[in-house]
Amino acid sequence: MKQSFESSSPNWFTVEQPDKLPLGQLLCLTLASFLATANETIPAGLLNQIANGFMTNEAWAGQTVTFCALGAGISAIPLTILTKRYQQRSLLLVALLTFAFCNLLTALSSNFLFVLFLRFVIGLATGLAWSILATYARSMAPPNLQGRALAIAMFGIPLALALGVPLSAWLSHFMGWRFIFDILSLIATVLAAWILFKIPNYSKETNQQRIPLKHVIQITGVRPILFIVMAWILSHYLLYTYITPLLSYLGLTSQIDVILLIFGLATLVGIWIVGIFVDQFLKRLFFMSLGSFLLISILLSLNFTHLGFYLFICLTILWGLSFSGAPTLLQTLLANAAKENADIAQSLLVTVFNLSFAFSGILGGILLETVGVQYFSIVIALILSITMIITFKYQKHIFI
Repeated sequence: MKQSFESSSPNWFTVEQPDKLPLGQLLCLTLASFLATANETIPAGLLNQIANGFMTNEAWAGQTVTFCALGAGISAIPLTILTKRYQQRSLLLVALLTFAFCNLLTALSSNFLFVLFLRFVIGLATGLAWSILATYARSMAPPNLQGRALAIAMFGIPLALALGVPLSAWLSHFMGWRFIFDILSLIATVLAAWILFKIPNYSKETNQQRIPLKHVIQITGVRPILFIVMAWILSHYLLYTYITPLLSYLGLTSQIDVILLIFGLATLVGIWIVGIFVDQFLKRLFFMSLGSFLLISILLSLNFTHLGFYLFICLTILWGLSFSGAPTLLQTLLANAAKENADIAQSLLVTVFNLSFAFSGILGGILLETVGVQYFSIVIALILSITMIITFKYQKHIFI
């Protein structure tokens, strides 16, 4: 989600662009996007252990996800503006070293409030990383290969969902949840050293005029698309963040690593499908994806107490397929609507995405403590139904 709509003009960058892709350098950015995604999502598979470790409940443990997403959402726009004159490698190193330091402190800390503070700081660094990763990747490639460079750099996102989250959930059973944060700290440190010695500094020229954010928001189609982003991401992470208590209620706690792995693999397949057909069938793919998620929420609402392992696996596969292309579909819709202002619209999307992610943790915690996890799917179905109505009402402005 985290992809950029910046112009592909070769005059943006001070370093001469190569005539082929520097795969080694782009691999560094793949790992960086992997880390940024892992920082936000991995605790979702560790809620039970984190709660036990700090003698609290899973609703509070879920706020480790919320605070990270909140930091990323708050920082995306201001950091994009404040750091536009700085070299991209230096900024990425700051983000990675912040990951390393804060994850290490998280692994060592015995104070839950301090851990929440650290998660917020990690979120700030995550927002910084997302504000530069896409343009950094594009700066490494000639104009005709910038899209491919961006795809390589952002492959870390589905990789983290497909492998990072389920693998960490599985490893935590043997090594404990603190060991997972030690690993994240180590990866960030090694990656920072790799980037420092292997990737040159790329500086972006800053003489282009920036249109005020309020003007971009007023562009026809932008506001309904941002509403769809908010509703879709809120609904998805309401389910994803609290997957542990959901599976516990269904008696499937021991299968969490398997279910997360299947979800992640389904997202990889879904991204491949969307990548092939997004240009030709954008509208159809959008309605298929959002409609599938709505169908899942309805089926969960009607059959919640009668779900077995295999039925839940089928729903998980459909869920992974439906969500995997959401960031690409939503970014494409917003880029089409914002046109030459797509780069500014991107910062808005990142902010809405992460704040919705954060609010999902808050809303989920409230629901978990009041009505119970069995009502999550009903809330999601209501949100998605409203979203579908909004989409039909404004489809002439959304699908340009």
